[in-house]
Amino acid sequence: MSQVRLDVSDYVAVVTIDNPPVNAQNMDLVDELIATFDSFNDRDDVRVAVLTGAGKCFSAGADLRNRPDLSAPGARWARNRKVREVSYCIIDNAKPTIAAVNGPALGAGLGLVASCDIIVASENAVFGLPEVDVGLMGGGKHAERILPHSLVRRMMLTGYRAPAEELYRRGVIEACLPPEELMPWVMDMARNIAAKSPLATRLAKDSMRTIENMTLRDGYVYEQGNTAKLATSQDAAEAVAAFVEKRPPVFLGR
Repeated sequence: MSQVRLDVSDYVAVVTIDNPPVNAQNMDLVDELIATFDSFNDRDDVRVAVLTGAGKCFSAGADLRNRPDLSAPGARWARNRKVREVSYCIIDNAKPTIAAVNGPALGAGLGLVASCDIIVASENAVFGLPEVDVGLMGGGKHAERILPHSLVRRMMLTGYRAPAEELYRRGVIEACLPPEELMPWVMDMARNIAAKSPLATRLAKDSMRTIENMTLRDGYVYEQGNTAKLATSQDAAEAVAAFVEKRPPVFLGR
């Protein structure tokens, strides 16, 4: 049975992790997430994705109750590779992704959140790396992409779970909302992005992803290259024409 639900409407793809009760990530779920996000790269009907969890939890992390047998030669390495790629199917995806964090995002769940482009959470969401309490290691490197130095170490060393309000206060997430307001708020943002030129959003995400670990000079040079690509596109010409003619633009993504 599928553990990932996909709904596409108005160029917005809503991806829902659905593995009750806490949306723990087993290897089948990881495979589904990878296949789902990989498909967006080739779908013109998807311009932005929303990632959320079913029920009251975003994802409590790796499935500890149904861990695969890792005793066979190569099994551990194959599993680790797959677990890495579930993050990169989001990070490297051509389409931007908004995390709608509806509840706890722990361990591998926090890794998924950190891989998204924009993060919004409900007031009952918490974020943490609790692996230290079960004799494992958490995804500190993913957490460091979005969280401060000391907070990541506090999470990894003590199992501390930061509430959404704290991350909003720290400027990590875009909003901390009552649960019933989370998806409407996120969908408004998603539709806003979907209304832009799909070529512009793809190039913007490509720039943000690529320049993350570049020097200032090299990063800006890369951005200028993408700006040149966009400036000569049909979508850019359509944006100018729509502005002059005082009408909504009709973007084709080229």
